[in-house]
Amino acid sequence: MTFSTYLRPVLLQLDFLQFQPKLRLSRSGEKTFVYDPIRRKDVALIPEELLRQLVLQFLLEVKNYPANRIRVEAGFTLNGLQKRSDIIVFDAAIKPWLLVECKSPKVPLTQATFEQAARYNLQWQAPFLAVTNGLATFCCSLDFEKQAFEYLGDLPDFSE
Repeated sequence: MTFSTYLRPVLLQLDFLQFQPKLRLSRSGEKTFVYDPIRRKDVALIPEELLRQLVLQFLLEVKNYPANRIRVEAGFTLNGLQKRSDIIVFDAAIKPWLLVECKSPKVPLTQATFEQAARYNLQWQAPFLAVTNGLATFCCSLDFEKQAFEYLGDLPDFSE
């Protein structure tokens, strides 16, 4: 499936680092963990997980997405391989609504990165897709019928 675009990419100006003080960190031996409020457990703190937790705080506190509509690391099969989507937000009908893929800040967001997220979203068919490495964030709305997408200037507002 090939999508065409209506607009040039729009870089979102989102400050995820403002939520760093809200993260609940703990240590066990040499490892650092962060509490995930969606999975309700401590998970190993790696760069991608740190970003995922900062994005979750943004979605919960700034965008007011309901926690009970969010799944983290949702598994699926793609071409016979097990994959996981970082964050999926579901709408009132419990259908995928927004897919957010988080990359380490060391990973530049390229066309290939965006295409990977788009391939993952073929499984979910969410009408909104966001990709972030913390330094750069892009979000678009998808029209699967027209096989087109449009870059957005912000993450979508959640409405029941």
